[in-house]
Amino acid sequence: MSKIGTEQSAPLDKRRRATMADVAAHVGVSRQLVGLAFSNEPGVAAQTRIRILDAAAELGYRPNTAARSLRSASTKSIGVIFHPNESAPLEIVEWLYEYGHRAGYRVIVSTATPSREEQRAIDELIGYRCEALILISPREDPAALRSASGHTPVVVIGRDMPDTEFDVVRSKGDEGIESIVRHLADLGHKDITYVHGSDMFESELRLAGYQRAVSALGLCEQVLEVRGDYTEESGASAARLLLERGKMPTAIVCNNDQAALGLSHVLQQAGVLIPEHVSVTGYDDSRVAGLSFLDLTTARQDPEEIGAAAISAAVARISGSTSKPTQNWTSAPLVVRGSTKPPSR
Repeated sequence: MSKIGTEQSAPLDKRRRATMADVAAHVGVSRQLVGLAFSNEPGVAAQTRIRILDAAAELGYRPNTAARSLRSASTKSIGVIFHPNESAPLEIVEWLYEYGHRAGYRVIVSTATPSREEQRAIDELIGYRCEALILISPREDPAALRSASGHTPVVVIGRDMPDTEFDVVRSKGDEGIESIVRHLADLGHKDITYVHGSDMFESELRLAGYQRAVSALGLCEQVLEVRGDYTEESGASAARLLLERGKMPTAIVCNNDQAALGLSHVLQQAGVLIPEHVSVTGYDDSRVAGLSFLDLTTARQDPEEIGAAAISAAVARISGSTSKPTQNWTSAPLVVRGSTKPPSR
């Protein structure tokens, strides 16, 4: 009995386009099963679907959409790409599903990870004939994203995209951070350090809010720059630097909730109590911020507001009701919890 599998599939001639039959042979399944997987139909096991999609990406196969277009001029699908290691995008995705459904579109999600490039995720969604793409905090440069997405309308969440045809949805990060600094000043804090994650896309906008606030309040600017972006480790690194210096500020403003979580953990492990010894704040108001052990004062990126704005921009591009790129700014109101109090010294 011969064994069917990827080890017996013939090398693909690089001079021709890969076909559905090539994908089937590569995985060791029937052509019909490949068709079901790409149509997102039932009857395909989850692991098999993943193997088929991975094989298609490896071979450079994209479904032939011409035949499907004869049956339907519209797929009524919007593709979403996000990085699962970040907490806030998960909440945004929930509202993208909700507002996509309200607009009559299904939302198809594809993730980008360290081992799975954004371009591969984009190719997958274009293969599904998504009529627009929503990218949450994309890492690629605009030129690469433009090339990968082709002529598909693109909406970017959480990152400025100057001089592109992409629509952008961003929260007012500078105003959010400014409101946090003013809250701390109202409590009596004058020694306020800002943790600046230099690799974060919105870092300069949020830093500007801190600088504007301390300048207006006549406070001394204290910026602690660390490598990293939306990670607990960037906050942990900041905490270690502060502990090494030996002099702790009375308040610390982190540029996101995950950094605040990492910072708080390291400080409390070292015996620095929050908020008794130092007040700590974040930004995002992600789910972790409301957990009882953290109880974090923060600025809220409203995932519902962001999701509604992104779907609205995508549908407007699909329908042709707008042709010019738009900048959509969402609010960032202050949320006060138990991680801040008047200074003890």
